[in-house]
Amino acid sequence: MALKSTIFKANLAVADIDHGYYADHALTLARHPSETDERMMIRLAALALQAHQLQAMCGGDGQLAFGAGLSDPDEPDVWLRDFTGRTRLWIEVGQPEDKPVTKACGKADQVVVYAFASSAEVWWRGIETKLTRPQNLQVWRIPTAASQQLAGLAQRSMQLQATVQEGVLMLGDGERSVDIEPQRLK
Repeated sequence: MALKSTIFKANLAVADIDHGYYADHALTLARHPSETDERMMIRLAALALQAHQLQAMCGGDGQLAFGAGLSDPDEPDVWLRDFTGRTRLWIEVGQPEDKPVTKACGKADQVVVYAFASSAEVWWRGIETKLTRPQNLQVWRIPTAASQQLAGLAQRSMQLQATVQEGVLMLGDGERSVDIEPQRLK
């Protein structure tokens, strides 16, 4: 018998001072049985870091949501679609292969990868030359210590505050807070 995904609910208040974006997002995250709390929370952090794109790319007329992720390799971890169905933003977390990333660059206006874990540097050195052509691709690295701390915020029901200022995401639940300063690789 196959294991089912675990459902998490998050109310995320985003205050992106860098981009002038302030909004509350009621989110449902389905954590695949093989997904760790760390990876799930990286997906949530990626959404918080890119939430301003809802206004910037779609003028507020779009949907920012979690994709099927690990359940469907042809779906992003997070996506932004406008109301015509066009995929404006495709977000992947982890260390994806080059071919799916290149394919995503053809399907979406912008693709962003958030790599994490201590092996992210090795992954990037191995894949960097294969991803030089896509102009609509950004690759960021989340520092290992910060990604591991994020796992401690995971709860089945979360009330989270995300503040983005000077490129740093401060994500907290009122009792604990994690500062994440993504490093741009591409």
